Amino acid sequence: MAGNGERPPTPPVRGGPGPSPWVYGWPLPEGPRERGRGLDVREREIRGEQGHLDAVYRRLEEKIHEAEFLMSDAAKRVQVGTPGALAERDALVYRAGRHLNRLNSEFEDFLFGRIDLLLGKDGTRGPDGAQTSVDPADDAVREDADGAVADIAETLHIGRMGVLDTEYVPLVIDWRAPAAAPFYRATPVTPGRVVRRRVIRSKGRRVVGVEDDLLRPRLRALLDGEELPVVGDGALMASLGRARGHAMRDIVASIQAEQDEVIRAPAASVTEVVGGPGTGKTAVALHRAAYLLYQDRRRYAGGILVVSPTPLLVSYTEGVLPSLGEEGQVAIRALGDLVEGVSADSYDEPAVARVKGSVRMARVLARAARGALQREDQPQQLSVVALGRRLTVGPERLADVRQAVLSGTAPVNLLRPRARRLLIDALWDAADEVRGHEDPRMRAEAREAFGEDVADEAEFTDFLDAWWPEIAPLEVLRAMADERRLGRWARRVVPQGDVRRLSRSLRRLTADGRGLSVHDVALLDELRTVLGTPARPKPPSEEHLLAELGVAEVTTYADRTARAARPPAEEGERTDYAHVIVDEAQDLTPMQWRMVGRRGRRATWTVVGDPAQSSWSDPEEAAAERSAVLGNRPRRPFELTVNYRNPSEVAEVADRVLALAMPAATPPRAVRSTGLVPRYRVWSGAAGEAAEPELATVVRAETARLLDEVEGTVGVVVAMGRRREAATWIAGLGDRAVALGSLEAKGLEYDATLVVRPAEIADESPAGLRVLYVALTRATQRLTVIAGPGDEPDAEGVPSLLAESGDLAGLG
Repeated sequence: MAGNGERPPTPPVRGGPGPSPWVYGWPLPEGPRERGRGLDVREREIRGEQGHLDAVYRRLEEKIHEAEFLMSDAAKRVQVGTPGALAERDALVYRAGRHLNRLNSEFEDFLFGRIDLLLGKDGTRGPDGAQTSVDPADDAVREDADGAVADIAETLHIGRMGVLDTEYVPLVIDWRAPAAAPFYRATPVTPGRVVRRRVIRSKGRRVVGVEDDLLRPRLRALLDGEELPVVGDGALMASLGRARGHAMRDIVASIQAEQDEVIRAPAASVTEVVGGPGTGKTAVALHRAAYLLYQDRRRYAGGILVVSPTPLLVSYTEGVLPSLGEEGQVAIRALGDLVEGVSADSYDEPAVARVKGSVRMARVLARAARGALQREDQPQQLSVVALGRRLTVGPERLADVRQAVLSGTAPVNLLRPRARRLLIDALWDAADEVRGHEDPRMRAEAREAFGEDVADEAEFTDFLDAWWPEIAPLEVLRAMADERRLGRWARRVVPQGDVRRLSRSLRRLTADGRGLSVHDVALLDELRTVLGTPARPKPPSEEHLLAELGVAEVTTYADRTARAARPPAEEGERTDYAHVIVDEAQDLTPMQWRMVGRRGRRATWTVVGDPAQSSWSDPEEAAAERSAVLGNRPRRPFELTVNYRNPSEVAEVADRVLALAMPAATPPRAVRSTGLVPRYRVWSGAAGEAAEPELATVVRAETARLLDEVEGTVGVVVAMGRRREAATWIAGLGDRAVALGSLEAKGLEYDATLVVRPAEIADESPAGLRVLYVALTRATQRLTVIAGPGDEPDAEGVPSLLAESGDLAGLG
C-alpha cells in the first residue's frame, strides 16, 4: 500500500472504460461503501484522499529536485563558446528558477476537488489523458432490478496546477484545464457525465474533510463494483461558513456554474460582468486572469492589468493569484497607484471629486498645460550676438512666436524643437539689413550656418530653457492652485464656485508630490499625455560597455539565481497591457476611465461592476467615457445573480436601501440563512462635549461584542470624514477589527460588520444611498447598526432608512 510510503504501480491508462481498483495510481479504501454520513464512511473517504494527496506531494518533491538540478547545472556552465549559447543558458536558468519557485510554494488546499464520471460518448481522450466528451455514452446507464445503475469510468482530481506521474498520467488536473470544467459547471439539472462532485479540504499536507454533491441522485453508481459513497452536506455551504481573514481566499474550490462561464469566456473582445454584492465579481475577475494566462500564455506575455478601486482591496486580493499558481504576468493596481512613481490613498470631499473626475477637466488641463508656460519670471526679450552685432527679438514678436508654436497639436514639451526653430527665424529676420547674400542659394547656406551658430550660443540656450522650459505634470497641477490663473484656464468650462474649490484642494500639493489625492492621479496622467516627455539618449549600460570590450560573460551565478527569483514588479513597469480587468468599474470617473484606457489601447478587456453600488455621482457621463475607451470592440455580457456572501437576514436590510437608491434594480438572491437578525443600537447624540466620546464608547463596545461572536474579522464602516477618528475608537481591540471609510469598503468582506450612523453615510454625497448599500453588504455572518438622532430610529432602534417602510426622511 502507498500509505506506508511505497509508491504503487502506475496503471498504463488512467480511468479506463470499466471500473478499476486504481484511481491515479492509488488503491481505493477497502471495505464496504454505503451512501450515508456515518463516521466510518467519512474516515475511509478521507483516508483514501489522503493517500492520493501523499502521492501528489511525493511527485512534487521529485519535480522540485529535477528543477533544482536543472537550474544548478545550467547556471554553472560558464565555458560556452558563443553569445547565443550564453543567452540560451540564461533563459534556461530563468525558466527553471521560475518553475522552482512555483513548485516550492505550498498552498492550503493544493488538491481540492474530485469528480467521478460516466463513460464518455465517444471515448476520445485529450492531451491530459481525460475523456473529452461532455455527454455520457448511450450505454453508460443500464437498468437492473433495482433501477438505473452505471459504472464510474473515470475519476479526476482537480488542483491548483497539473501534476503528472512518471508515465505522464495526470495525478492532478489543473483547475483551468478543459477537463476540469465539469467540476464547476455540472448541476443536477445538467450533470453531463458527472455523478459525484467532491470538495477536498486540507490543512497543509493533511486532508481534514470531504464534502460531496451527488448530481445524479436517482442513479446507483458503482465504483470498483461497490456503490459510490456520499459524504457531507454539500461543498458550497461548507465553504460559505468559513471565517474570513484580512486577505481574500481564492474560490477555486467553490466556483459555481455562472461564475465559471465568465472565467472561461473567450477574451477576443470585451467581457462585461454585472453582479450585485456577494456574487463573487472580484474573485471571478482574478480567476479569469489566471485562466487567460493558462490558456494562451504567449498572447498575454504583454501582461494583464487588474485595476482595483482602493489600496485596501489590492491588499485584500493580491495573494489570490499566487495561490492559483499564477504570478509574474499580472499587475494588480489601485487607481491611486496606476501612474508610475506616484501613490495616493487620500480622498477629496465629494464636491471637489465631482469636478476632478468630470471629463470637462480634460479641456481645463489642455489649457493649463499651455498656460503654465507663461511665468512671471520668464524673459521678455531675446538677445544674442551674431553676424558681428547684437540681434534682439522683442516681446511682441516673442508673443507671435509662442502663438505660432502652440498652434501645433503636438504635446507641449514636444513643441520645444518647433519653438527653437521659430526663434532662430525671428533672429534671422532681425538681421535682415546685415546678412546680405542676394543669391537664393547663398542665402540658404548662410541661413543654415546662422542657425547652427546661434543654437550653440549660451545666451540662446539659456533663453530657450527659461522661455520654453520642459514642464512636469505636477508643476501644472501646482500652478492650478492659483485661483486667478485657474479661472482663466477653466473659463466657460467649470463654474466659478467649482474653480474656487478646485484651486483650494490643489494648494496642499508639495513640490515632491505629497498631498496628492486619488483623483489627482488621473489628472497627472492626463497631463503626461498633454505635455509629453522629450526623448533623451540613454547612457550606455554596463552590459553594453562590456560587450564593446569583447566581454561576453557579464552575469554571475548569484546574479542569475537572484534574477530568476525576483518578483516581476522589479523588472520594470508596463504601461501597455495585453488584457485589462477593471474591478468595481461602476466607481471609475470619466477621467479615471481615460487613464485606464491608455494602458489598454491594444488590449482585450474584462469589465466587472454593479451600477447599484456606484459611488460616482454622474453614471451617464462615466458610461460615455467608458464607451469611448472600449471603442467598437464587440461586447459579451454576463450577469451574476446569486449572493453567496450575505445571509438572507442581512440581505433583506440592504435590499431596502437598494429600493430607495435604485427602485428598478433587482438585488441578487441570497442562498443561505443563519437565523441571526441584525442588531440595532442607538447612540443618543446628546448635545455638549460628551457627545462624541459617547459615540466612541458605543462603537468600541459593539465592536468588542462582535469580536466575541465571530472567529474572523470585524469591519467598522463609517462616513469618510470619520475614518481616522474611528480607528482610534477601536484601538487595542486586536488586528481582527478594522475601521474604514464607506468608500474603502468596496469589494471587501468581513465575518461581522458594524455600520455607524447610516444617514451620515447617505448624506455624504449624491451617491450616498448607493454607498450605504455597499456598507450594509459586507457581512458574511452578523450585522450591527448604530443609529444617531439624524437616523430617526424607531422604538426598536432601526433607522428610518433601514426600516421596512423606510423613506427619505432619514436623509435630513
